[in-house]
Amino acid sequence: MTDIRSYLEEHREDMISLLRELVAVRSVQGEAEEGFPFGREPARALGIMLDRCRELGFAVENVDNYAGSADLGDSPLLGILTHLDVVPEGTGWNASPYTLREEDGKLIGRGAIDDKGPAVAALYALLAIRETGRTLKHGVRLIFGTNEENGSADLAYYRTKRELPPYVFTPDGSYPVINGEKGMLRVYFSTYWGVSVEICAGSVINAVPSLCKLVSEFDPEKRGGVMMDDKGRWSKLTTAFTEVTEFNGVSAHASTPEKGENAITKMLESGVIACEPVKELARLFPHGETDGSSCGLGFSDEISGKMTCVLSMLNTENNVLHGAIDIRFPLDRTKAEISGIICGALEGAGFTVDSCEGVEPHITDGNSDFVKALLSAYTRVTGEKGECISIGGGTYVHEIEGGVAFGAEFPGREYNMHGPEEFITADELIDDAEIMAEAISGICLA
Repeated sequence: MTDIRSYLEEHREDMISLLRELVAVRSVQGEAEEGFPFGREPARALGIMLDRCRELGFAVENVDNYAGSADLGDSPLLGILTHLDVVPEGTGWNASPYTLREEDGKLIGRGAIDDKGPAVAALYALLAIRETGRTLKHGVRLIFGTNEENGSADLAYYRTKRELPPYVFTPDGSYPVINGEKGMLRVYFSTYWGVSVEICAGSVINAVPSLCKLVSEFDPEKRGGVMMDDKGRWSKLTTAFTEVTEFNGVSAHASTPEKGENAITKMLESGVIACEPVKELARLFPHGETDGSSCGLGFSDEISGKMTCVLSMLNTENNVLHGAIDIRFPLDRTKAEISGIICGALEGAGFTVDSCEGVEPHITDGNSDFVKALLSAYTRVTGEKGECISIGGGTYVHEIEGGVAFGAEFPGREYNMHGPEEFITADELIDDAEIMAEAISGICLA
């Protein structure tokens, strides 16, 4: 009987070819159309994957272009959840992000690690199981989503149409096994802004802002036509001008704010704007603090560690100051508790809370037979110790009871996920498929 690794090595170029075909599709969420809930390109990527699964002899199903599946065997016990949509390309690439290229063993392109590469690996793991003569006692279902990057409405819809298998993992996180994910809360607030300074900072709620820009416009007709210079001398001006002040920080994901520097809190600390809303925000969000202690938060637990609280957006428009906060809270706290504290702190400081939404923490028993089988597969293939880890971010299984993330990022390695030059190595594509094949064997051959 051919062993799994040998089979995968023989089909290395087939795997890369399929990944190249998928990467070529710019499967970023687009305008919804009838029959195309997330635009045409995510649906096109799904069609390519399902066509390949069908060609390889698997039973496939397309659930209204929200998600699709490929089955091996009946009555699936195990579900492997991947997604074919991607984030926009952004800037900084050395070549087209939608043309997969190989450099020094790396397969570079948008979606290579998140999550098209792992989806290809999952398919070939299943194919290797079948083609090496292993007969499964229980079925396996591969599920391919198309909206993970924009809220997972694909999975929510799929679950109204089809039941998930009893066990589910997603190769859309990290090894060894992610079994704990902090709760998440996103808070939007506002207040009247009567200051003649415009603020522009942060464009997404889940990132530490790297730039806070202040724009002041001087109109001599409105201000008497005089202004004091930096030496204390008054001078008469006849033309309007605009003054721009920038505060620079370092961007980081909101789940790991300690890796960055918040440009908004840096501006607040400077005292350059002297008004009550700014003073209150400076009090609630001191520069350098990342756990929300000054808001009455600052919780931690032994499993998931310290919580995070990031003032990530602050913008003015039409005499209104708008702000946004990203919070990741420990496993032993609830959404109601955290939202009550942060909303109370904001309202007590004179702000209006416009919305406060989120999800509870996610935890799966690390001692379950399912998790043990995954850890064992990881150890057998890599020779590394398998153990459960907890993260501040959320994965595709956050709201699936008993679900875990299993790969595809290896510990201590940076794949530029969501950034320019995103990649997976060709060897790791094979490694992922072998690890998943071992996991399938451990769970579905038993």
